[in-house]
Amino acid sequence: MTAEIPVRPPEPPTIDAKPPQQAPVQQRPTRLLAPLRETGKLFALALSVTRDVFRRPFQVREFIEQFWFIASVTILPAALVSIPFGAVIALQVGSLTQQLGAQSFTGGASVLAVIQQASPLIVALLISGAGGSAICADLGSRKIREELDAMEVMGVSPIQRLVVPRVLATMFVAVMLNGLVSVVGTLGGYFFNVIMQHGTPGAYLASFSALAQLPDLYISEFKALIFGFIAGIVAAYRGLNPRGGPKGVGDAVNQSVVITFMLLFFVNMVLTAIYLQIVPAKGS
Repeated sequence: MTAEIPVRPPEPPTIDAKPPQQAPVQQRPTRLLAPLRETGKLFALALSVTRDVFRRPFQVREFIEQFWFIASVTILPAALVSIPFGAVIALQVGSLTQQLGAQSFTGGASVLAVIQQASPLIVALLISGAGGSAICADLGSRKIREELDAMEVMGVSPIQRLVVPRVLATMFVAVMLNGLVSVVGTLGGYFFNVIMQHGTPGAYLASFSALAQLPDLYISEFKALIFGFIAGIVAAYRGLNPRGGPKGVGDAVNQSVVITFMLLFFVNMVLTAIYLQIVPAKGS
């Protein structure tokens, strides 16, 4: 008997297996680009709101409701805050003019400071703190409940339906409250200067008429209009982009107020510098 020799099956040809190539890892954007991206989105929202103002149909009822709400929560605090502001400015300016021997110019200097600087800022800060925070919370709650996404699915623009009336309401309320704050602040400054610093009423009014001019009121109303627009846009932007659910809505409200404050002081500086360069002082 012959012994069977086991036959080994042929080995398959070896193929040089190469490791699978990994997809290139995308680097995360640096933190320095995040503020630029947020700024770009904010400007894009401002352009969208400006464009949708002229689109039809205009939400008249929503505008009236928001106008009444913002006015109701800001008119009394604005009137009360303007009194100490006018008093502080009058007292400080009056003390300075006494040291310089120019007490007759106290009225004009204090009134111009109230009209040009204090009044628009007071109005904008109160609108941002009271009305803007409510706008941000309302839009943020709608966002986390996916109401805004449902509106987009149905073909309704949330910006035209919700944002535009709110921004216009903040602008109109700011312009109207600016006149009230200017009057109340001027009366408060007059009272404290005449009563507490023993100023002359005739000299107070004469210096005001000698230094003040109509463009001072124009720039005050223009500042109030721009500041109201900024407050509404920032509140709407943070409300449309909350992060982290209900807690993110609260954080967005705080962020909207802080961002608005920073933008208001920067824009006020720019507008004041431009105004002083374009409009010459009275009597110069």
